[in-house]
Amino acid sequence: MELAGHPLVRVLRSLELPATDYVVTGSGPLLAHGLRSVVHDLDIVARGKAWQAVLRLGTPEAPPSGYGSLVSLCGGSVEVFDRWLPGSPGPDQMIEDAEWVQGIPFSPLREVLTWKERLGRQKDQDDAKLIRDYLAHSDG
Repeated sequence: MELAGHPLVRVLRSLELPATDYVVTGSGPLLAHGLRSVVHDLDIVARGKAWQAVLRLGTPEAPPSGYGSLVSLCGGSVEVFDRWLPGSPGPDQMIEDAEWVQGIPFSPLREVLTWKERLGRQKDQDDAKLIRDYLAHSDG
């Protein structure tokens, strides 16, 4: 899949965030690997210059997890967090561990699988199955 043509990726790129200071997480990595063609938003974890840029674009609020801060941009199509879910690695580690797909940093599928299994929501369980099947048939 050519990510550059995806509407949410175009929105992300239009923000011109420094790519070494953020990582796409949530369901975005499933999009990057072609496991899902539809995602309703992109979840981003940002630090440093990327987080400072985001703060100039929107107002931070408490995320649904109650952990850290969230800035919702572009009508909620891009949600930028200063940290991910409780129990997840910190932003620095998440960003350093990113895998690059078509010039965009994404959380590795194995990491996404860990927290999707932990959340237990039906949509996360469905995504976890897609990831397990993908990993079982690839080197990913």
